[in-house]
Amino acid sequence: MASLKDLRNRITSIKSTQKITKAMQMVAAAKLRRAQLAAEAARPYSERMEAVLSNVASGVSGGPRLLSGTGKDDTHLLVVCSAERGLCGAFNSSIARLARDKANALIAQGKTVKIICVGKKGYDQLRRLFDKNIIELIELRSVRQMAFANAEPIGKNIIARFEAGEFDVCTLFFSRFRSVILQIPTALQLIPAVISKAEGDAAAASYEYEPDEEEILASLLPRNISVQVFRALLENAASEQGARMSSMDSATRNAGEMIKKQTITYNRTRQAMITKELIEIISGAEAL
Repeated sequence: MASLKDLRNRITSIKSTQKITKAMQMVAAAKLRRAQLAAEAARPYSERMEAVLSNVASGVSGGPRLLSGTGKDDTHLLVVCSAERGLCGAFNSSIARLARDKANALIAQGKTVKIICVGKKGYDQLRRLFDKNIIELIELRSVRQMAFANAEPIGKNIIARFEAGEFDVCTLFFSRFRSVILQIPTALQLIPAVISKAEGDAAAASYEYEPDEEEILASLLPRNISVQVFRALLENAASEQGARMSSMDSATRNAGEMIKKQTITYNRTRQAMITKELIEIISGAEAL
């Protein structure tokens, strides 16, 4: 049985941990609101971009390679976006699990898989099984507030690798923010672009384009990739703070329960020692 000193030290240690988790919860709550507003503001723009591409692409047969692809699907590039820090529950592991399942399925089909990790935590989990498949790690540790300038180099990197013939299909992995307790791991195909043909056919007759559709697509498709990457980073930022807030709240409550249990154990141990000393005193007095 632990001594009273050990129990006091244990209670003090748990209280210190509780203060840390409570502080992290409050910081995450403060950051969450701003990250959530940024993610929600980016959704209409990216959705409208997809709608415009659908309208323009509906009148084009073939089109740029970013739209039509290479005609093959032998080599797949997985762009996995995760956080740079931990202590946010299952946020990082859920994204890594989705990417891992996709990679295993492709490898089972005989496809070649290449992985670009955006964020250290996803890289740490995926390198255990796919160390040879990871071709690049992009860290955003120094980024305090996500901006389009952080996403544009990633988009240009993907396009440059595609034009160099390094892959045929590119899929983006991130976590879509729904609420503080719900973040949805999402896989979005970037190349070739997935176009909603039904929506495009319904609206194609309402527009005339100048310059022609192919020239517009040649300009919009590369930007759309950067826009989708930017949206993924913003969704990840909000999801990370929501997951951290929820995780630290659970940790704080668990620490409170542990303190109560340890305090009860301490009081019982102390009472037992006092009772034992009294019995020894009474027994000694009776023996005289």
